[in-house]
Amino acid sequence: MEEKSEILNSLMEVIGEEGCGVTCEEAEVFKDEDGWKMFLEGFMEPWYIGKTVEEAKINIRKYASMGFGLS
Repeated sequence: MEEKSEILNSLMEVIGEEGCGVTCEEAEVFKDEDGWKMFLEGFMEPWYIGKTVEEAKINIRKYASMGFGLS
């Protein structure tokens, strides 16, 4: 799925290869009736990241800048 790959690539860009490690490789990104969600290793529930790919990319940047376990 091209959209999923785009979100995962954005995650890698935001965090960087060193900061990402297993977290990005094992991230499960999926879309359900609510929109895009990301389930990261070590977290109990998936994070809602947006209705669109662009919104998901923006929210990933926001979460990373706030230090929500992404960096």
